[in-house]
Amino acid sequence: MTTTKGSLKAYSSSENGVREFCAGCGTGLFYRNAKMLPGIVDIQTGTLDNPDQLPARCNIQTAERLSWLVGADDLPSFERYPPHE
Repeated sequence: MTTTKGSLKAYSSSENGVREFCAGCGTGLFYRNAKMLPGIVDIQTGTLDNPDQLPARCNIQTAERLSWLVGADDLPSFERYPPHE
């Protein structure tokens, strides 16, 4: 993992969780939790230069998801909102 601009700032968001973000603009970049997720770095997908190169392979943290999110992929979708006719 490499950041190409700016500097990182870390914030302890819970007993074991650490969130890293850009010190200049505040954009969230990484999340680490050595106790719950040893060796894993959660990288915010929206910060990648080409996020299409890393498609999702699973859903995680579903125990806390809102019940109406099940089947959300079946809802109508719009490239832009509000839709223009």
